Amino acid sequence: MGILEGQVALVSGAGRGFGRAIAERLAQEGARVALLSRSGAQLEEVAAEIRRRGGAALSVECDVTDRASIEAAVKAAQEGLGPIDLLVNNAGIPGPFGPIWEVDPEEWWRAQAIHIRAPMLFMHAVLPGMVARGRGRMVCVSAIASRMVAPNLSAYCTGKIAQNRLVAEAAAELAGTGVAVFAIDPGFVFTQLARDTMESPEAQKYLGGMVERLRAASGDPTAQADLARCAQRVLDLASGRYDALSGNYYELPDDLDMALAAKKTEAAEGAA
Repeated sequence: MGILEGQVALVSGAGRGFGRAIAERLAQEGARVALLSRSGAQLEEVAAEIRRRGGAALSVECDVTDRASIEAAVKAAQEGLGPIDLLVNNAGIPGPFGPIWEVDPEEWWRAQAIHIRAPMLFMHAVLPGMVARGRGRMVCVSAIASRMVAPNLSAYCTGKIAQNRLVAEAAAELAGTGVAVFAIDPGFVFTQLARDTMESPEAQKYLGGMVERLRAASGDPTAQADLARCAQRVLDLASGRYDALSGNYYELPDDLDMALAAKKTEAAEGAA
């Protein structure tokens, strides 16, 4: 039996890239997985692969910026698989690229609907059930950009900073409920999002160094290794072992066991 046997996980952006890797890993450990994105064909491909391996999966088309769409997707997931134990907010968008005074403000704001509005809507739809049951976990796939100042990437950096703070705020409000929330950097992989960035004229104009890095990664098979590492990190956080670290943001090189030990030491010293 896997460590998530009997649990239900909901993963947004699950049709490809990190979302697919996470969903497949959770299913391998026994979770019944609801797969969400706007692309039904991609979701069905992932669901079919999970089922082929003996797992359970349900694909649900969803616009993560729309409250009614999210609420309908959560309802479908619960009716089809059961109460949600694990929420993985993974959907993302890289652009727009360029100076703040040149990018289209509406396009910039639409990016925030995916970065900020989506995880808030998912929390609003899923957390009440978790709190009522006294258990549950959420992992928000943020990015290393959340702690960087990257010129011409303001929409992405701002959105990811906001995700980390949203997780921290939720953790503070969830203290004592049995529900834990985390933010992570997934690592660096040449996904479709990376391809979209590499092929963007604006990214080529304003983010030449990043584009060259992506171009190099596109032909490097070892550049895909972080897919498995990210999926394992989500699984580790879903296991419950690290619930005391709720509210924090972690990158793949971070040692969760060391962070947990430090947290316990801090708590012991505070109680002394």
